[in-house]
Amino acid sequence: METQNGKLLLAELEVHPRLSPTYPPPVNWSLYASSVKNFTPETQVFTGSIYFDNFTFAELSQEAGNYTVCHKGLCCHLSYKMTEKQEDEIYAVGAFDGLHVIEGEYYLQICTLLKCNSTDMKSCGQRVNTAHTRFDSFSLSGTFNTSYVFPEVLLTETQLAPGEFQVLTDGRLISNKKISKPILSVALFGRWYEKDSPHPLHTP
Repeated sequence: METQNGKLLLAELEVHPRLSPTYPPPVNWSLYASSVKNFTPETQVFTGSIYFDNFTFAELSQEAGNYTVCHKGLCCHLSYKMTEKQEDEIYAVGAFDGLHVIEGEYYLQICTLLKCNSTDMKSCGQRVNTAHTRFDSFSLSGTFNTSYVFPEVLLTETQLAPGEFQVLTDGRLISNKKISKPILSVALFGRWYEKDSPHPLHTP
């Protein structure tokens, strides 16, 4: 948000029509995450807020590692390797499973890796635009209860990253190669439509 109006992010993506032989196979979003044993976080788990939703977070305290964080029924698994850990930047892995109630009501299940706004862990989830920490690799997955899961990768200065990640059929969001720029956030954004608040019928 460099201006009050914001801007639309655009990226060129490969097109794979449903009838094309290159159409991707279906993804079981919880297959991998449900099959692995939880990784014990090497740091203290804490709570932070993203757009008024209270996430469970764990700080990435090492240059490489495996972490699991859980919130209600959702557990998120992260494996990663940084090129070099910057002392003045903090990253965290987070999980949220609940009804979002600001500007509408809808049920979310979210797994995320993100850069915190400062070296204060209370800043995790606040808006941030630039990063300097580079990652060699990452793998993010979650025990989702919905098949409607949307992957997202944002690089420093809020740039999209087409072609630099892929989704495996077992539900893992992984990097294809060494990421070209520092990471702002990686997320699996799940929408559990059946648990949305019922909308009252409108009468004329």
